[in-house]
Amino acid sequence: MNPSTQDRSVLRLTGWMLVGSALAFGAAATILSITFDWPDVLREPPSVVLPAFTAGGPALVWIWFATAWTYALLAVPVLLLPAALGLRNHSLMRAATYAGAASVLLSLIGFLRWVFVVPQLARSYGAGDAQTQAAVEAAYTAQHQFGGALLGEHLGQLLVVGWSIALSLVILRTRVLPRWLGSAGIIVSVIYLLNQGDILATAVPGFPVWEPAGLLGSTGWGLWVAALGVCILRRPARAVADPAALAFTAPTATRSTATGQRI
Repeated sequence: MNPSTQDRSVLRLTGWMLVGSALAFGAAATILSITFDWPDVLREPPSVVLPAFTAGGPALVWIWFATAWTYALLAVPVLLLPAALGLRNHSLMRAATYAGAASVLLSLIGFLRWVFVVPQLARSYGAGDAQTQAAVEAAYTAQHQFGGALLGEHLGQLLVVGWSIALSLVILRTRVLPRWLGSAGIIVSVIYLLNQGDILATAVPGFPVWEPAGLLGSTGWGLWVAALGVCILRRPARAVADPAALAFTAPTATRSTATGQRI
């Protein structure tokens, strides 16, 4: 495979994976919302959540499983983006990639606890007496705050917002993709960041919450990811970034520029 063919293959794989992961996760999340009132159910007490989970049966567990792994698909294009955009040595792009990959892993842990942890708690709650149910409620709250609020929602969302903001800044500076995409990425990321108020309120009662941030932020961010994929698919292979933007690149990339090599 010659270099131009290889570059085009990476471009196409990255673009299609971004579009595909956004659409697949959107579909799975919609089904989860319809069947289990997600994400509103996350703020309900265990006395409401656990019986509702049991009522959902094995089908609900598989819906959570599908939601988790369709989101995990995002890790592939996140890791491929530096190569697809010709920015392997760009320091900000490299940092964004680390943040994006870590965010997917943390979110995956948050999702998969509904597959491997919550079912056992729900069964114990349904079969137990009042004392057992009180113990299960405490266990549910502990795992929910740690695996859900802390790892999946707080750290996972913060890192994915960091990834999209950093990527948007790279786009705006290098012009490797349309500038409107970079501007839109910053806007939806800031809105998505405001959803942290709802998460922090679970630990700090009374913390200010802007209710629309979750829906607007997550929906807008998902559409932006899909748009990112479409723009990458429309990008010519081996397109060159704005040379003035290479101030962000690592020292090795600067030396390559000086010798006239392609970045």
